[in-house]
Amino acid sequence: MVRSILLLFLSSRAIVSLGQARDDQNFSPPEDPPVVTAQKVKGIIKLDGKLSEEDWQRASVTSDFFRMEPRQGGTYLYDTRVKILYDEKNLYVGAFCKDSLGRKGVRVQDLRRDFSWGENDIFLVQLDPQNLKQYCVSFQTTPYGNQRDLQNFNDENTDNDWNALWSVRTHRTDSGYFAEFAIPFKSIRYEQAQGPEPVTWGITFSRLARRDYEQTVFPAIPQSFSPYRMTYAARLKGLELPEPSANVRVEPYFLYQYDDIEEEGVNSSEGDAKLGGDIKWAINPRSVLDFTFNTDFAQADVDRAVNNLERFNIFFPERRQFFLENSGIWAGAGNRSVTPFFSRTIGLQGSFDAEPARINAGARYTMRNENRAIAGLYIHQAETPNSPGASFAVARYLQNYGKENNMGIMVTHRLDESSGELGIRESHNTTVTLDGLVRPKDELTITYMLSGSRDNSNDTLGLAGSLFAGYTTNKFYAGWLTNFVSEDYNPDMGFVFQRNVIWHNPGGYFIWRPKNIPWIRRFDPGAFFNYYHDASDPGNFQQANIYLFPIYLILTNGGFLQYAVFPTWQNINFNFTPLGIPIAQDDYFYTRHQIDFYTDRSAKFSVSGSVNWGEFYNGQRTTVEGGLRFAPIPHAALTVDYEFNDLSRLGEANEALETHLTTVGSRFALNPRVQLSVFYQYNSFDEQGRWNVRGSWEYRPLSFIYLVFNDTRIDDLENPFQEQQFIGKLTFLKQF
Repeated sequence: MVRSILLLFLSSRAIVSLGQARDDQNFSPPEDPPVVTAQKVKGIIKLDGKLSEEDWQRASVTSDFFRMEPRQGGTYLYDTRVKILYDEKNLYVGAFCKDSLGRKGVRVQDLRRDFSWGENDIFLVQLDPQNLKQYCVSFQTTPYGNQRDLQNFNDENTDNDWNALWSVRTHRTDSGYFAEFAIPFKSIRYEQAQGPEPVTWGITFSRLARRDYEQTVFPAIPQSFSPYRMTYAARLKGLELPEPSANVRVEPYFLYQYDDIEEEGVNSSEGDAKLGGDIKWAINPRSVLDFTFNTDFAQADVDRAVNNLERFNIFFPERRQFFLENSGIWAGAGNRSVTPFFSRTIGLQGSFDAEPARINAGARYTMRNENRAIAGLYIHQAETPNSPGASFAVARYLQNYGKENNMGIMVTHRLDESSGELGIRESHNTTVTLDGLVRPKDELTITYMLSGSRDNSNDTLGLAGSLFAGYTTNKFYAGWLTNFVSEDYNPDMGFVFQRNVIWHNPGGYFIWRPKNIPWIRRFDPGAFFNYYHDASDPGNFQQANIYLFPIYLILTNGGFLQYAVFPTWQNINFNFTPLGIPIAQDDYFYTRHQIDFYTDRSAKFSVSGSVNWGEFYNGQRTTVEGGLRFAPIPHAALTVDYEFNDLSRLGEANEALETHLTTVGSRFALNPRVQLSVFYQYNSFDEQGRWNVRGSWEYRPLSFIYLVFNDTRIDDLENPFQEQQFIGKLTFLKQF
């Protein structure tokens, strides 16, 4: 009954809102895009962030930006002036970001590469050198000159871990800051003009003045979208491009690792040195071939511990650089519930929480043009004492059609080799996935995916898929998501949140931007409904809840406040033991409440918190989370996070349990290229504590020295365990 009322309400509101869509201030891309002109350098550009050379003085200026946030259109506070130059090697982007407070007005939280959006003053430039309209690369910086680069696909999926070879320098003054980019043409994949027509690239600029959360963009793009929506891009003209080079990038490494393990009173230690590396070859402007040998990920961030109280598998994101690049091209890349190819299945001795396994070698090929994309990946994983050798392969084809539509197919195949020592026979696992995106109008996005799996070890066939439709305007959002996974769907190279389930998730929210309450940027009340039932027997209900959020405030200073209530229905008809507490098989109904908040995350001191309370199955549960961050200067930051769970009268035995999860982190930076981070976490549930200390020096662009210390300790009185790991790693990147 509740579901019917909610769906009727959302449908009626969506129909009314669609009728009013003409007044929602969205607008289509112009038929004749504005033009940005690049001028060729006559002298020499010194990259110092000052734009003092004569070439900069005579360059054409782009300054007619458009305000996206906090209100669309109208007069903005922060003027920005951008110029474009080039020579035989580099594309230069120079920007002056005016600020009446100058140095005193700068908001920068830290000096990390790939810093967080929304916490800093940022200037960014997006390029679509092949005029694909569905893809761009973005180069971004802060007033302190730290770098962020990314790839974006269809203004939907973003690969934040793509790294290109480029440089930027900045200069802070009493009236604002300068940013000077030097982007080598070798780092940009483009094609020479065909025929008499001049070279034209798609380009957008954007700036976030974080103090007032004012985001401006050139050319004009509705605030419903992002600066990555390249159908709105301006045309960059005036370039005389060099012939695309061989564009080969070689990145060897040397590593020494020392491990010391003490388990059940027995101590063992081992030191190991190894060589390996990556090679990237841009065969032509459309095609790139990557090789990796004796791959190592010692510098990757460690996963954070999680206490899982729900019935679903937890998705831990990929953190390894080789697999992150171009990850948005794979089918299901933006779906964390049904993912036919999930690279974290590679390089492990079995399950996701297993020990790493050595990767011998691998190769990846990607080709992308205005009509299609083709990609392939092959990795061979070495045999270990606990797992056989394995080969992983994935192939992808994506066809573009219309304005912003595409459809594709992807095949994965995993071969686990036989091992006489382990008593394991050879096995194969294959998936075939069809997917696509349809955008009949700028506000409406539809994605679909259907995947089938076959496992020869038990000769099973399974299906899974996803269907999403979302309508986004400046005044409301309405959407529907359905994910399904059959009981026999088994992607050995993928991830699913649960088997034998169909999950429906309709909902939406309104967007109110009060003109007379300047401290509120947005007020977005709404509701989403979650309904789960068996895939094998659709009449067999699993669980449902309504996520009602009558208070959802996004403040102009970047703060946030939410109150939500969750009426929840549960059918427990399986063995379910969250945190080791058996829950009786029965039907349950309970209601939970939640308050979330955080203060201005760009300030020197910020606070966040969450309180979740109410009934939980047959008992009670209270979860409290709190966080503090102190960043007095961009060169130093300290964070403290704490999670407390209090369970009472829960389960078959009316048990009580308290868990404490404490995380402390710090980051120090001499400049954007020399950094030290320290991380400690202790979980009282499994009595496990972990240290991670990592120092890095980028002694030349994308060439690093890493020093890493890891310490894991389990304070179990019967089976104490401690592992210490010391790693030194040197990487060197040379681009030809």
